[in-house]
Amino acid sequence: MKTNITGLHHITAIAADPKKNLEFYTKVLGLRFVKKSVNQDDPGTYHLYYGDYPASPGTILTFFPWMGLRRGRPGTGQAYATAFSVPAGSLDFWQKRLKELGVSHGKVEKRFGDEVLPLADPDGLRLELVATAEADQRPGAPSTAIPASYAIHGFHSSTLALGDRRATAGLLVDGMGYRLHAEAGQRTRYAAGAGGPGTYVDLLTDPALPSGQSGAGTIHHVAFRVADDASQETARTELLERGLQVSPVIDRAYFKSIYYREPAGVLFEIATDGPGFAIDEPVEKLGSTLSLPPRLEPHRAEIEGLLPKLD
Repeated sequence: MKTNITGLHHITAIAADPKKNLEFYTKVLGLRFVKKSVNQDDPGTYHLYYGDYPASPGTILTFFPWMGLRRGRPGTGQAYATAFSVPAGSLDFWQKRLKELGVSHGKVEKRFGDEVLPLADPDGLRLELVATAEADQRPGAPSTAIPASYAIHGFHSSTLALGDRRATAGLLVDGMGYRLHAEAGQRTRYAAGAGGPGTYVDLLTDPALPSGQSGAGTIHHVAFRVADDASQETARTELLERGLQVSPVIDRAYFKSIYYREPAGVLFEIATDGPGFAIDEPVEKLGSTLSLPPRLEPHRAEIEGLLPKLD
């Protein structure tokens, strides 16, 4: 096994209203709006990015918001829930904050020794705040409304819902360098790289769940981190040798990507850490302008005319 995946890179989801999406992730969860771009395959649609201050890999949740899109249905064959890492003991603050802002949430659960607060965004996307006792040295997302001692530090984990986990687990372990970390009931956790928050993938095996249907409030794909182009090429070679259909390398400007589907149908991506999100605007001004890839820059005026206003 040569693949050197170090954890989660970004997760991309689907939304129905870009303005409500922006308000929730910045004003409720306190994430930084780090990039305003477009769906490169559908330039009349935004691609919105949220994360920590410097837009670090492992903190970036992104959205394709199609105005008025019908809701999807979370279920098997999908990335089912997205969990953020918050400091241990912070869930009282978050429950109070969500109540004050009129955001419903579930009861705090125990999972592998951590406390987990489930909630949903305006489109019903399943989110979790994991108050973990594990060390998480990543700085919290800066927010005037959320003290640093309670702030989100980036992803904790991604949960995949499956009817049968065996083939997916085999790919994670034998094809992507993950290792079994913990198991309890219907949930099995796998870790990559150094382990800890930001590296975990949970497999939730529950045949009683309905099959997932794509739409607003569901995950489009889960992206994993590699350090550089050479590591990505190694991963691509190994995946092809396993018989998977893997895309060619695609330059997404801020990182390079390859795509493939794991055995249950969830779309996976492997993305490089670099060159990063500060190649077209300085870190202190991330998200302040519409960023377009060079091939779309000549069409800026037309694209800006199609996009709904965010403020």
